[in-house]
Amino acid sequence: MLILGGTSEAAALDQHLAEQAPDIRAIISLAGHTVDPRPSNLPVRVGGFGGIEGLRQYLRDENIIAVIDATHPFAAIMPFHAEHACKAEGVPLLAIRRAPWHPVEGDRWENVPDMEAAAEALGHEPRRVFLTIGRLDLPVFADAPQHHYLVRAIEPIGDRLPVPHVEVIQQRGPFSLEGEEALMREKGIEILVSKNSGGDATAAKLVAARRLGLPVIMVERPPKPDVETVAHVHQVLPWLVAEGLFVTERGV
Repeated sequence: MLILGGTSEAAALDQHLAEQAPDIRAIISLAGHTVDPRPSNLPVRVGGFGGIEGLRQYLRDENIIAVIDATHPFAAIMPFHAEHACKAEGVPLLAIRRAPWHPVEGDRWENVPDMEAAAEALGHEPRRVFLTIGRLDLPVFADAPQHHYLVRAIEPIGDRLPVPHVEVIQQRGPFSLEGEEALMREKGIEILVSKNSGGDATAAKLVAARRLGLPVIMVERPPKPDVETVAHVHQVLPWLVAEGLFVTERGV
């Protein structure tokens, strides 16, 4: 089985398989954006496949009988490559997609379609901005150098945001509500920019922003292919059983 990873769901599935189905042979594939990924029980490959044809070849060469798409909600290319490659090779495909966040009473969200729109939505007047979007999308905000940026990322950002005022915090979630609120107060944050990734690991920042009355620029997810989908890793084994790809100890 091939797991297209890079998310907390992929890590949770890795652990779930180790505990519940250690006989399943699987490999996790990572894009390679993170230099220091989470430890894994399963073998890990890093890097792309070479497009749809490269992925098709990999499925054949490795005798892959099922693919689990546990890529990030903002992965815009690989989910479609997986759809086309699996369809062409007749390999069952299941996507794990966490639910997006939704605003509740007290939230001050502005939904935007992409990062360019998020940078534009900050406005012309200088503001103290908390960017919680990872490092790959930072260059867009170089077009708005008047702001003071607080950037949180797992990896060093290098020269991805060449502006006069930028501070970087290297951290990996989950984050506590108390910690998020204290950080925003300490840094004098005036506005938060976030991807609508969903999940619990980084949701506390939204509650903290609500408590502090701060506006949030929320970047919407890119389109995804219409494939069979589940919300939780615990639904993967039942899917494998239903597909006739795995038999439990009870023979079910």
